[in-house]
Amino acid sequence: MKIKTLLMCMVALLSFSMNAQNNVAEEVAWVVGDEPIFKSDIEEQYQQALYERVVIDGNPYCVIPERMAVEKLFLHQAKIDTVEIPNSSVMQNVDSRINYFIANLGSREKVEEYFRKSLPELRSQLIDVVRDQYTVQEVQRNLTKNIKATPADVRRYFNTIPKDSLPTIPLQVEVQIITINPVIPQQEIDDVKSRLRDYTERVNSGQSDFSTLAILYSEDGSSTYGGEVGFRGRAELLPEYATAAFNLNDTKRVSKIVETEAGFHIIQLIEKRGDRINTRHILLRPKVAQKDLDDAQAKLDSLRNDILDTKKNISFETAALYVSQDKDSKNNNGVMLNEKTHSNLFEMADLPAEVGKIVSTMQVGEISKPFVMMNRATNRQQVAIVKLSKRVDSHRADFADDYQVLKDMYENHKREEIINKWIENKQKSTYVYIEEGWRNCEFKYKWLNTYSNDKH
Repeated sequence: MKIKTLLMCMVALLSFSMNAQNNVAEEVAWVVGDEPIFKSDIEEQYQQALYERVVIDGNPYCVIPERMAVEKLFLHQAKIDTVEIPNSSVMQNVDSRINYFIANLGSREKVEEYFRKSLPELRSQLIDVVRDQYTVQEVQRNLTKNIKATPADVRRYFNTIPKDSLPTIPLQVEVQIITINPVIPQQEIDDVKSRLRDYTERVNSGQSDFSTLAILYSEDGSSTYGGEVGFRGRAELLPEYATAAFNLNDTKRVSKIVETEAGFHIIQLIEKRGDRINTRHILLRPKVAQKDLDDAQAKLDSLRNDILDTKKNISFETAALYVSQDKDSKNNNGVMLNEKTHSNLFEMADLPAEVGKIVSTMQVGEISKPFVMMNRATNRQQVAIVKLSKRVDSHRADFADDYQVLKDMYENHKREEIINKWIENKQKSTYVYIEEGWRNCEFKYKWLNTYSNDKH
């Protein structure tokens, strides 16, 4: 459903861009500065909201055009301030969206069929849409960049919130983890490399097509699309992959075998475009044998017993530092870091599934027995033990325990205040005209010159 919603949303955005460019004689509902808002734009956004079952707080024929008008105020300010969005940022986002469409619709041809336009046309329209989105965000960021919350500011804000209006903080846990990656026999690695060398020879000799081999044999999700990963910058690729890929110049040749944390690759260049590159690859992962999993579990089971044996005086934290192969947590006393919030606390749904299942049955201070889980980065099996070091039950936000949540709330509140004040001031110096039939609304903002000005 999320995929379909995103696709439909992009259809709507692209339609607005096309209407504004091509349908000059179309009926106008609003004018903001010298920018028209067409009735069809409003209607299409409304139909889109109905399709997605998005709740609109108020009359959609009031809410939607006002929202569009506010965006035009920001875009107008961007012209005055000469706000420039780096092309690389725009293209990275556009390429990511197009790659997403290809991945979820199945092929370039299906994307063109769905949007009823060629990929170059789609790319061109997406560039305008994305640039406008980034431009509005940049103007808002410049307006609010000096917000700095002190504890006194947050406390005063906290004291103004009625107790029954404070947000509910869901159950959160802090988890420590020790992981071991099972040893993979050298013979298994040699077999994988031998297969990749065979594929390389078949492509370089013209015997086989790289994309066909990727579809048949690659163990990466890109196999469905012939191994193509889409345009990426260096930072979006694994370091070893990026180095090998950007050194390729011949689209008919195949790279040497490249080892990354995900496995072993061979890579073929499709196209270079500035600091971005499109490649296809075949990924093979050496398999973990059950015996090696059993050996790793036995090792962690022995370590767990040593930690639980008070006579041996081995802490979980010390064991994590010297034994764990989880690079993100071993130097943090084994404590897992929540990448979503950049804190040590996790809501249960944000934990890896295997960890969440184990932790849900544990008491604070308890250490689990060894279990097998998938490493998200490498998509390989590993063995882990976890310790539930902290549990914070669901509760109303409290200043002492939830300061960061309240600080974020305060800063968002201040941002909204600043942006609303800016919009009110901007309205006073911007020509706005609303056509008859679109005026009988309870707008969020006061469009002061709407009714006194004549459009002629």
